[in-house]
Amino acid sequence: MKATKRGGPTSPQDAMPGAWTPDLKRWGKPHYLAIAEALADDIRTGRLTTGTRLPTQRALAEALDLNFTTVSRGYVEAHKRGLIEGRVGQGTFVVDPALSARLGGAAGAPRVGPVDFTMNLPPEPDAPVLRARMQLSFAELSGDLANLLRYQGFGGTDDDKEAALRWLKGRGVDTTRERLLICPGAHSALFSVLGQVARPGDTICAERITYPGIRALAAHLGLRLVDLPMDRQGVDPDAFAAACTKVAPKAIYLNPLLQNPTTATLSRARREAIIAVARRYAVSIIEDDAYARICPAPPPSFAELAPEITYYVAGVAKCLGAGLRLAFLVAPSARSALPLAGALRAATVMASPISTALTTRWIMDGTADAVVQFVREESAARQRIVASLLPAGTYTADPHGFHVWITLPEGWTRSAFASQGRSAGLGVVGSDPFCVAGTPPEAVRLCLGGPSTRQQITHGLEVLAHALEGSPALASTYI
Repeated sequence: MKATKRGGPTSPQDAMPGAWTPDLKRWGKPHYLAIAEALADDIRTGRLTTGTRLPTQRALAEALDLNFTTVSRGYVEAHKRGLIEGRVGQGTFVVDPALSARLGGAAGAPRVGPVDFTMNLPPEPDAPVLRARMQLSFAELSGDLANLLRYQGFGGTDDDKEAALRWLKGRGVDTTRERLLICPGAHSALFSVLGQVARPGDTICAERITYPGIRALAAHLGLRLVDLPMDRQGVDPDAFAAACTKVAPKAIYLNPLLQNPTTATLSRARREAIIAVARRYAVSIIEDDAYARICPAPPPSFAELAPEITYYVAGVAKCLGAGLRLAFLVAPSARSALPLAGALRAATVMASPISTALTTRWIMDGTADAVVQFVREESAARQRIVASLLPAGTYTADPHGFHVWITLPEGWTRSAFASQGRSAGLGVVGSDPFCVAGTPPEAVRLCLGGPSTRQQITHGLEVLAHALEGSPALASTYI
């Protein structure tokens, strides 16, 4: 089926005179494989030479009377074979096969290949100086390797707590060592907090569309999750008050900054309204501040505005790297920290000494701040790519975040859109795992971080943007 064109007729840049137009029938293979075979053959025979600029995927789809996604898959396959490379803002070019082979399929700029939009990871630092700095810190830990391979006292050393306090103060959370616990990741912290504030059968309030981890933890503990309606600013305080009178929740769970998945951030006024309700009905606040250091000027945290009723969890995974399974938990008081410490010790024994030592070193020597700055800048650059490619009005995002929430146009279902993405080598997550109650909306989450490059992000967004602007019927491949 012929592909539709974004923004009207094919641009002059797309319609290059004498552009490559292969004969796909001779290969007897699915069209996307035939495109890769034709490229390989034309490069081998000299009909295409190194540096030749290929037609855009949209122009080739138009010329061959194919679906855009089919051509996209063909280009992805050619990239896998080391035949072509994509350059952001310039196009797709034939590469020197010999050079590509010597460099392991990487000639010049990073290749554009399949991209996984499913895992919510920060962009991985690729600046050579910063990477060298990170690796040196890791290598230096080997000097104390024997000690790091032993059991440690629970909660971290004095140096570890000093680093944690410094990290938290950078977010505006000024607390004491007695209220602070160092945990092996945010999940263990949330698990322990839920186990302390509620018992099986008790109710916890949460955003209607929320982080899937809280759903799994509540189910494991036998807790009832009650969903609260949301708008662009997050949870509705009036709905929270109504729930307090109706179901008497023990706590409210919130991911109030760059919320996963909707990207919503609660304003200070909205936070203060929620605090007023929580105080009125004696409800604890569980604040999952996963993106605590990503925003350069975030609203004050619940832990800053209402420390006496807030359990504050700040994991480092979304700020420094998912492999660092470490989180800082601040209890409302020194007294409430004691049973939490007991629960964490029973369930986890201790946080990984290696992860803790590395995080402490990075915080104290400034490496953590340098990584956060990279993540901020790279996330902003990727959000600009989003804004340039996705149709306006189809998504919500934050300029400093590294995920996007797409509300699908009429006709698309989340399963069909995810299937369309998979057919082009792209992974997206439908709304189902995020929905606490009711029918999940026709929406998907895209994540822009991890090992994917800007070139890969651009390529993937071009494919999805084309799908969003076309009819779902154009994506059908069933016969």
